[in-house]
Amino acid sequence: MCGICGEITFDGSLASAGRIETMCDAMAPRGPDGAGVVVRGRVGFGHRRLKIIDLSEAAAQPFVDTALGLTICFNGCIYNYPELRAELTEKGHSFASTGDTEVILKAWSEWGPAAVDKLKGMFAFALHERASGVVWMVRDRFGIKPLYYSEVGRSLRFASSLPALLATGDVDTSIDRVALNHYMSWHAVVPAPLTILKGVRKLPAATIRRIEPDGSFSDRTYWKPDFARSAEDAERSAEEWRELLMAELRASVRRRMVADVPVGVLLSGGVDSSLIVGLLAEEGQQHLATYSIGFEAANGESGDEFTYSDLIARHYDTNHHKIFVPSEEMRENLPAAIRAMSEPMVSYDNIGFYLLSREVAKTIKVVQSGQGADEVFGGYHWYPPLASSNRPVEDYARAFFDRSHATLAEHLNPDYLTDRDESLAYVTARFAEAGADDPVDKALRLDTNTMLVDDPVKRVDNMTMAWGLEARVPFLDHEVVELAGRIPSEHKLAQGGKGILKDVARQVIPSEVIDRPKGYFPVPALKYIAGPYLEMVRGALTSEKARERSIFRTDYLDRLFAAPADFITPLRGSELWQVGLLELWLQEQGV
Repeated sequence: MCGICGEITFDGSLASAGRIETMCDAMAPRGPDGAGVVVRGRVGFGHRRLKIIDLSEAAAQPFVDTALGLTICFNGCIYNYPELRAELTEKGHSFASTGDTEVILKAWSEWGPAAVDKLKGMFAFALHERASGVVWMVRDRFGIKPLYYSEVGRSLRFASSLPALLATGDVDTSIDRVALNHYMSWHAVVPAPLTILKGVRKLPAATIRRIEPDGSFSDRTYWKPDFARSAEDAERSAEEWRELLMAELRASVRRRMVADVPVGVLLSGGVDSSLIVGLLAEEGQQHLATYSIGFEAANGESGDEFTYSDLIARHYDTNHHKIFVPSEEMRENLPAAIRAMSEPMVSYDNIGFYLLSREVAKTIKVVQSGQGADEVFGGYHWYPPLASSNRPVEDYARAFFDRSHATLAEHLNPDYLTDRDESLAYVTARFAEAGADDPVDKALRLDTNTMLVDDPVKRVDNMTMAWGLEARVPFLDHEVVELAGRIPSEHKLAQGGKGILKDVARQVIPSEVIDRPKGYFPVPALKYIAGPYLEMVRGALTSEKARERSIFRTDYLDRLFAAPADFITPLRGSELWQVGLLELWLQEQGV
């Protein structure tokens, strides 16, 4: 788990070691344990290291294998690297380190791009072939590890974070209108390759990009979740599905314990993180380090779920850390949390993950998290109505989207409006693709491939890595997701959502956690904006920089300032926080 960056030129000039060092410095929190830069002519790579596997300098990056003529900078973790290493050793490869980075290089030399299909883990890497001059950029199946890039003149720069690219200068920072449409309509989800800035793009998840020495490139999507079901699957009983899922989840959680440092769990008290703790306990983990966070109540709404996290901690005798954040401390840290975002993200739990990660990183470097279970197993409220829907696109949009295109026209100034509803067009196109006939499956596929990548997954990476903390997500093991795709949707929608997962959990954890009302990471102060939070947001949106940008209509902002609590989106988000967060993010990034 680290930060990677680099520069590739296509006009005969040399890659700039200075620019690469600037990007590395901007990502220092992602990798506090070491740094390195390697420049070979027109290609230069940089790396910030967080030591998790092979703590020696033998695994330092960028990693160069002169015999193979390969150089790599890699961010992530390959959980099955010991098995791959053994297989490659049998094929005659020798290793200078005991880490997973070198395993990727040897695998590439043995199998080429097909090596990616063998990797089980989260990863983003760039690899340079000395003989051909080709550079490959690769991102894992769910985009758990980020990879941003910017084309500047006849060069390409890439980095694990968008702010690292901005630090080099010369990047077009004007607002991308299509991305803005997505941000405002689709609860801040901006599908790849777009970002809110015209000059920065992101490599889509599950993509292998081949970049030629002349700058031309080609992309290949190497994995997609499949919702097709065999005749045998159609005949399976609920009990069979439970057994299959339990086996896959056990393997996934066990796989994510590979590390040369201790591994803990972010314990929210929900069924997902509680199940991870239970499965680890069954694996023999004793006194597991677990961490929960809570905030002050606001407007009559509780700001913590300690009742449930405490229950699990007591049940499994974990080494539990309960962190309470006073409102003033949260407000003081909001600018830093916003600055840590590679893209503006409106979910309130960003500040929760940021402050939780700050405390966790004081005692541990790796945690497992329950992120992804709702998207994979149908845990959200918009899935059940789709089961009987005759207009699934419209019903999905009605439940998820923050505003219609017509309403957006009343909120944005004309220069920022697009001619069509970009988010609705995107969802319509994805729902129309072959491979998922059931409307629920269509929504699950979309959320797994797009929403998940550009909201919760991105959020967890940004906030944990701001403190040099590695977060692993066992519910996004691709074999778990492939199995989930085969399970008929009625098993997922049962029991108010995630029925099949709850049935598995009943075999492991106390029922009080399973049968509780569904919770969210509660940060009430950012939902019902008042007092100093209102002044912070108002100050940003009425500043000279905001007036120069003039993204939002003044009459709309005046309505929000007058009664923030009256403008709550279908997903229970604050419209004022959404527009304020965008302006705050732009200012924190120096845009």
